[in-house]
Amino acid sequence: MWRHHGVGLFFISCLPQSILRETPPIQEIQKRRTSANVEIHKIELAAKQHLSQLTHLHRLSPFNAVTMNVDHEVSLLVEEIRRLGTENADGKISVTFGVLFNDDKCANLFEALVGTLRAAKRKKIVTYQGELLLQGVHDNVDVILL
Repeated sequence: MWRHHGVGLFFISCLPQSILRETPPIQEIQKRRTSANVEIHKIELAAKQHLSQLTHLHRLSPFNAVTMNVDHEVSLLVEEIRRLGTENADGKISVTFGVLFNDDKCANLFEALVGTLRAAKRKKIVTYQGELLLQGVHDNVDVILL
């Protein structure tokens, strides 16, 4: 028995009869494939709807209404360094990280003092040794206003 299979002809009489009996007819395979495609399409639609709902909720999120104004935070940091710091030998104002971190006004003013310091360092407004300042470990590190 010869059967055409897209790429060529295959001789299937040598296949065991159990395999031939268990193989569903082509119409059944096409039905199953169509059914699977419909299910995949339903899942894709549900995922798109879920994504659009998440996007909509993101737009309504109260966190989006409050955006961090980095320049404003840095300007506040400069004011606090001037308030708490002293003039060093180079004529620049400096304060230790421990003094900044433990000051009550700074604690209430800055949600993320370390992040604000890093932003100010990137903008070359302040300088200090190291990349990241941690309470306790870096309390004696000088933060210098440039």
